[in-house]
Amino acid sequence: MNEAVKPADAAFWSRARRHLLRYGGNFVPFVPERAEGAFLYDAGGRRMLDFTSGQMSAILGHCHPEIVATVRETVGKLDHLFSSMVSGPVVDLAEALARLVPSLPRVLLLSTGGEANEAAIRLAKLVTGKWEIVGFAQSWHGMTGGAAAATYKAGRRGIGPLMPGQYAIPAPNPHRPRFPGIGWKQELDDSFALLDRQCTGNLAAFIAEPILSSGGVLDLPPGYLAALKEHCRARGMLLILDEAQTGIGRTGQMFGFDRDGVVPDILTLSKTLGAGLPLSAVMTGDAIAAVADEREFLFYTTHVNDPLPAAVGVKVLEIVARDGLAARAAKSGARLAAGLRQIMQRHACVGDVRGRGLLLGLEFAGHGGRSAGEVSEAVTAAATDLGLSANIVRVGASDGTMRIAPPLNVTDAEIDLGVELLDRAIRRATGA
Repeated sequence: MNEAVKPADAAFWSRARRHLLRYGGNFVPFVPERAEGAFLYDAGGRRMLDFTSGQMSAILGHCHPEIVATVRETVGKLDHLFSSMVSGPVVDLAEALARLVPSLPRVLLLSTGGEANEAAIRLAKLVTGKWEIVGFAQSWHGMTGGAAAATYKAGRRGIGPLMPGQYAIPAPNPHRPRFPGIGWKQELDDSFALLDRQCTGNLAAFIAEPILSSGGVLDLPPGYLAALKEHCRARGMLLILDEAQTGIGRTGQMFGFDRDGVVPDILTLSKTLGAGLPLSAVMTGDAIAAVADEREFLFYTTHVNDPLPAAVGVKVLEIVARDGLAARAAKSGARLAAGLRQIMQRHACVGDVRGRGLLLGLEFAGHGGRSAGEVSEAVTAAATDLGLSANIVRVGASDGTMRIAPPLNVTDAEIDLGVELLDRAIRRATGA
């Protein structure tokens, strides 16, 4: 930060460094005291435009009045229950989700995306009777056992053996193809041919994000999901789609898979479903649920189907539908993408703009003797100094790609401000 550190700030950071266990990346040198809409404010009144929706979650902005009212009302009636007790908000949310994806009417409500992916992987293994899991080499699915074993972007070093039976294939990247001249279909077919040689014949599931967000905002091309599901079907595998970041309107449609018309066997939702509060869901069909029941599927946690977050989820879905936020994300995303492409035309250090709706990536190139990752880090720091929060991924390798994901109800003025601040940050970081 350019401002001199005040004694109170120095004391705060001294306490933080003394007592907080580091968990990845550096802490941001901005301490929010309150938040409203797309902005965060510190104790001195300095504001920060939040272009990452918190941790890619606050799709309604911060402290949305209807969400605040729902929390206040529900917590005074029902907060937490014995896990085998089912409440009205839980059934209401399960029913609302089933209306959105009628072929996946069976719902399990949990707390985090990693937990939902853990349950989905466990469910797939039990139902198929197999144990091998495949994902993308740029994936991020969570930090717990099975989810972490299917995560390849970061976090695989220094912790000993991960879950056995894990395989990865490369996700397609048109901007930076692994083999120029080879299309995504050939690459996918070759990957599965190699997978067939490596596996033991116990392939249970493939877990994928429609857009690999942490992996560099890699949008699977049209037709890819259909081809992937066919490969899974041919091998008796289930397709799990992790829509932690792409679900609930962010891509311009309710779900990322809607563009392709390919419904997975198991769908996981999190982040956006709770609009910033801890809520996730696993959705599947009646046939899979029936086998799971027969084989005594077990995922009995302390906060499974808790009523308070479920009530929030019901309100989130209501607001997104009522206010047409998926369509708004498509329109706002087009405006944001246009602004980012103008930045790319002005700055040689920007190599690509990609994504869908309000989940966009700005990929940097090496510049001035610095790598793409170093340029991205410098721009991120400069943006923070100027009052823009962007690029929350600071661990692992994303090839220098900055992730940008404002709330779905972001205004045109806020989009334009964000583009202006980002342009200034690039100029400050590169001297261009």
